[in-house]
Amino acid sequence: MRLLTFQARHFAWQPFSQTLPTADPAPPPGEAADAVVAWLHVEAADEADEARVFRHALKHLKWLANKRGLTAIVLHSFAHLGGETADAAFAQGLLERLAERLRATGYAVQITPFGWFCSWSLDVHGDSLAKVYKVI
Repeated sequence: MRLLTFQARHFAWQPFSQTLPTADPAPPPGEAADAVVAWLHVEAADEADEARVFRHALKHLKWLANKRGLTAIVLHSFAHLGGETADAAFAQGLLERLAERLRATGYAVQITPFGWFCSWSLDVHGDSLAKVYKVI
């Protein structure tokens, strides 16, 4: 898994075009304020080591949120960070499980529309910790 994470003042998205024929119909636009925004690229190799990938991604997201006292997290599937992309159903399931676990520990979590390209607006804090790339 590859993660590009931001500590954002504001993040807004709007479905633009459907990329997977199995994707749900386009939901309305969404937004979040004072949130960790995580662009996640789930890779094919993650399927063989799912428990480790899940644990490390969860730990990274919580760590970054706690550094600024953020309780909102947005998960955005972004299969453009390199590496071989995982099966779409596996990737979507992993994002949903991450969201469930984060919610169970008190975070407000949103997932951008899976299987859609989105337009977005992103306002990120300026310090270096506000922009973190991680390979798991």
